[in-house]
Amino acid sequence: MKWLALLLPLLFLAVFVFAAARRVKVYDSFAGGAAGVLPLLRSLFPYIAAVLVLASLFEASGLSARLCAAVSPLFGALGIPAEIAPLVLVKPFSGSGSLSLLSRLCSQYGADSYIARCACAVYASGETVFYLSAVYFASAEGKRPFLPVAVALASNLAAAALGCLFCRLL
Repeated sequence: MKWLALLLPLLFLAVFVFAAARRVKVYDSFAGGAAGVLPLLRSLFPYIAAVLVLASLFEASGLSARLCAAVSPLFGALGIPAEIAPLVLVKPFSGSGSLSLLSRLCSQYGADSYIARCACAVYASGETVFYLSAVYFASAEGKRPFLPVAVALASNLAAAALGCLFCRLL
């Protein structure tokens, strides 16, 4: 396992050696790339801030709890336990919020329980759709985000249902 600790430094060294062999000015290339990031960050920041604020408001307003209660019968029909409904709903908004919910579920039900295994499958198979959409659509002019976001949300739900099915079968 100790050789894995050397993997990243060796990768950097290989890139530097390759760049030196091709006579690339590594520092100048790095500085040029870093300078190109600033306009992207400026255009991206409002979208990320909006997603983070909306995720916090969603939880603090109580809308999350009401929505969980409303969709629990649908989730039950799909084989998703009602206990992990908050995780399924929070995952598209916040990776750190969903990690907190996953940790709470594992400590509450035990790491080897069916609920915890389903929660781990949901956490691992889903993505923070709204964060990634904000990143992508901040730099994509003229794109309409509704259909890609809807497909990503449907994929997250299908992955949650299949993950729970696999946990039940295995």
